[in-house]
Formats: sequence, structure tokens, C-alpha cells
Amino acid sequence: MSLWVKVCANTSLADAMLAVDAGADAVGFVFAQSPRQVTVTQVALITPGLPSSIEKIGVFVGSTFDEIVSAVESCGLTGVQLHFEGGEDLAGRLRERFGSALRILHVVHYAADASEKAASLAENKQIDGILVDSRTSTAIGGTGIRFDWDAAASLFGTAGMKMVAAGGLGPANVAEAIEKLRPWGVDVASGVEAAPGRKDPAKVRAFVENARRARAS
Repeated sequence: MSLWVKVCANTSLADAMLAVDAGADAVGFVFAQSPRQVTVTQVALITPGLPSSIEKIGVFVGSTFDEIVSAVESCGLTGVQLHFEGGEDLAGRLRERFGSALRILHVVHYAADASEKAASLAENKQIDGILVDSRTSTAIGGTGIRFDWDAAASLFGTAGMKMVAAGGLGPANVAEAIEKLRPWGVDVASGVEAAPGRKDPAKVRAFVENARRARAS
């Protein structure tokens, strides 16, 4: 099984193209409050310069259905990453609106109740995958902090669901994460940066290469 690799929190066409050239499957854009936040207007200028083969994932926290739809349509996004819980059935409404053309990932922050939350999400057939991330009291993603991979290994066996590992990944540890978690995919943001919001070309290449090599072995 091939590994899905996403390089997230891009703020420019040049940075997104680093991921493309390194062989990533997807690039991500953070529409939520963050040192890496971008606007719909910014991303709408970036995505036309990207090849159609690369997935373009928008990261949303607390956005309304209409705001997400507007971003998807304005930016030509092929997927969304939902970082919030409760309220309206966003996944169901987005699936009804866009059909199978939109990849819908739902985030679970690693904690004592993560397995319970993942099992509940796995019952929602409108969701394509679950992304397991770290969080702090002030940040819901891009923290650069890894969770306990040994303790989380069973979580990644959630039945019938594509599981994506995120949180504290980088070129030096992605192989270990893949070995311990056996994820369907991996997602990196701060781990391949030269500075917040600016990618390091060598780190991006090394991350994708190390991830691919680990899955192959």
C-alpha cells in the first residue's frame, strides 16, 4: 500500500511547488488563526499555478458551512480538513454539495478519549479519513509536538478508516512514526520549515524521501 504524504501550511506558490517537486501527494493551506494563516484570496492566486495532480487541502477551524464552500470553490480545493466537533453535520453537508470529488478529513487530537472519538467518527460514512494531531492550550495544530506513538498504535487500527499521522513529524522521525503507527498517510507542517510560514527545501525533500523509504521497507 502506498503512503499518502501531505505538506501543510503553505503560504506561497514557491513553497507549495517544493512539495510538488519532492513528490508529495497533497499540499495544505491553513485558513484558521495561525502564524501560517492564509486567506481565500491568497490561496486562489496560488492554486492555479499548481498541477492538477496534486491534492489541495484546506484546513478549517470553526468555519461555517458557507465559508468552507466559498473557499473550496474559490480556491479549487480538492479536500478539507475539519478541526472542530459538534454542531451541524458539516461532513454530511459537504458530501452532499461536492460528492466524492472532495476528500474530507476529520481531526482527532491525541488524548485519553482519542480512541473513543475515532471510533465514533469511523461510523460517519461521509468522512474519508481521520487525522490524528497534537494540540496545546493555545494551538490546535502545527505545534511541532509529537504524541505518544507507542500508546497510539492501537488507535491507528480504527476499523475501516484511513488514518493520517500528524503532530511533531519531521525528516528525522517520520520513519519511526510510520514503523510504529502504520498510518495510511502522514502530514507535516512546522517540521519542514525554515521559519513559521516558510518552507525549507532540503527538509521538504528529506521528509518525503524518508517517508517513502520507510513505507517501502
